[in-house]
Parts: sequence; structure tokens; C-alpha cells
Amino acid sequence: MKIAIVCDSFKESLAPLEVAAEIKAGFSRVFPHADYLCLPMADGGEGTVEALVQGTGGELAHCSVTGPLGTPVQAFFGINGDGRTAIIEMAAAAGLPLLNVEERDPLRTTTYGVGQLVLAALERGCRHVILGLGGSATNDGGAGFAQALGARFLDRAGQELPPGGAALARLERIDLSGMDERLSSLTLEGACDVTSPLTGPQGASYVFGPQKGASQEDVVRLDEALTHYAHILSEQCGKDIATVPGAGAAGGLGAGLLAFTGARLRPGVEIVSDQLRLAECFADVDLVITGEGRMDGQSAQGKAPMGVAQIAKAQGKPVIAIVGSTGDGVDQMHQVGIDAFFDTVPRPEALSDVLAQARENVRRTAANVAATLKMGMTMV
Repeated sequence: MKIAIVCDSFKESLAPLEVAAEIKAGFSRVFPHADYLCLPMADGGEGTVEALVQGTGGELAHCSVTGPLGTPVQAFFGINGDGRTAIIEMAAAAGLPLLNVEERDPLRTTTYGVGQLVLAALERGCRHVILGLGGSATNDGGAGFAQALGARFLDRAGQELPPGGAALARLERIDLSGMDERLSSLTLEGACDVTSPLTGPQGASYVFGPQKGASQEDVVRLDEALTHYAHILSEQCGKDIATVPGAGAAGGLGAGLLAFTGARLRPGVEIVSDQLRLAECFADVDLVITGEGRMDGQSAQGKAPMGVAQIAKAQGKPVIAIVGSTGDGVDQMHQVGIDAFFDTVPRPEALSDVLAQARENVRRTAANVAATLKMGMTMV
């Protein structure tokens, strides 16, 4: 019997391959002679770099870039095992965790450092970039990103705009003559799990602005600035991207990728699955096990276990999920390919205790699932 174990992380406790290792340990108590394939998984957000570096035998690269408020931060990106694909999480350079709550200010925060990470990847010889759009502290429409790559955003007086989303209201002209020439041979994919347009009630400012520190007045101001920005992009660059699904991702960085790099926006779980070649990996397995820290109704909207299950089901493989906990709407997972799911927390207890016992809980649950499977096999 061959078993594929492909898991996302259990946040704050176990990394993807640690989860897989504990599931393997539990199953091995019952099926010691099975052939196990363990792979990390992610959905394009936090942990994507780690999953693809580990899953493809790649490496991490570190560099100093401009942070969301203009001060230097130590960031990172991954280089796939092929040596030509870079994996970047935009949050490494422009994410909310880089700021204290009182520092959050989407009127001023910039994606400049994200562009610098792309430049660093180009310097390493990468010609394919996977850019995860999630966890942003920004609302600048990707203008800072483009500035790092050589674009100039000018006001009526011909002066360069300062960083941040608010400044886009004064945008008069975009000069792309200085864009890095290597972009023409770069394939860029944005890992994007939201379908928000750039502007309007469902756009970047209104939906995500408040969590980035924007007041109601700020939200209106930012949306008006992005609306003006979209008009300039359409008029001067021939890029009508304001209503494209995903353009509002990461404070409009999705729009910036579309406008300035010709990027393709795809669900993160699809991109990661392709890089890990999951379809090929599942061709000769008998069972697929997946998991994540918490499974609920949102997991059916593009999270890692859903992606794993859909690939497995396309080949007729049974799929079991072993998760940290379950929540409202979890039964929807049956509709996207999860045959059965099991949570690992045996009793109500403090979060600190749950995290401390995560390894033991996962291993014990996996062993019980395996024992149930074996019992069922003997009864057939």
C-alpha cells in the first residue's frame, strides 16, 4: 500500500512536513510496511515559500529591502529546485506582521520592497516568479512595487509621488521608460485567492482597508485614489484592470502585477500543486491524507486540503483529512473531495496546552484512523 501525506501547517505549532511526519508515525504503528510519500502543502499565503523550497529541494535567499513604512527590513524568498523559479511572499517585505498595530497606515505604506525582492530574484538568474498575495499592510495599487522596478509616478508638477495609496490621488503621469528590461523575459504568477476588484464596495480599500489601520474616512480617500489610479492606467497604459477579479488583492498589488508585468493571477493552491506535481505523485498511491490547522466552511474556498482533494479525486483516490480542529461549515468539505475528516484535539483545554500537545494529538489520531481502516479492510 502506498500512502501520500500532503499537509499544510498547523499554525503556531507544526510546520507542514512536521504534520506529515506525525501522521506517518501514527499510521506506521498500524501499517509499518506501507510506502509513504510526505509532501508539504500551502495555498499561496504564509508558508508557501517554505513548502515549495522543501517540496522541490530548493533553497532560501535573504536580503534587506524597504519595509512597508520605508525603513529597511530583513526579508527572504525561495528558489525552487529547478534554480530558475523564485517564490516570494509579498508579506515578507510589506506585510502586516512587520508593523505594530499603532504603525498601520495604508495611506503611507508601500510595496516597494516587494519589487526589490523580484529584482533580487532576477539577479539570481530566476526567470519565473511566483508571488503570493496575502497578508499585506499596503493599499498602494502596486505602485511601490512598480517604482522599485523602474517606473515613475509623477504629479502635475512632474515630481515623483511619495509612497502610499493616498498619494495616487495626485497622479498625473506614469513613465515606464525606465522599467527593468529583464521583465520582458520574466514569467510572473500571482498566487491570489481573493476575487476582489480594485475599487468599489467590494474592492481593496473597503474590504481590507480597515484591518490595515484605515478609518472610514481613510477608506473613502483610498478608494477615490485607486479609482483615479485605475483611470490613469487605462488612459495612459491601455490597461483596464479595475474590475478584473483579484485586482484588489494585497491592497491592489494584483492590479499592479497585471498592469506592469503582464502577470497571470491564479489560485495559490493551483500554483503550489503544479510546482509539487501532485497529479503525478498521486498516480500510483492508494490513499491520500491531507490536513491543516483548522478546517471549516472557508476551507472549501481554495485552501490547501481542497486543492489536494480535488487532484486526488480526479484520479479516483480516497481522501482523508486530519486537522487540528473543525468549525462551522466543515461538512462542505465532503463536496470538494474530502471523504472523511478527523480533528485531533481530544478535549476542551487552553490553547497553550493544545499547541504543546500537537505532535502527540496528531500521531494518536492518525493511529486511530489507520486502525479503523485496517478493521474495515478485514471486514470486507
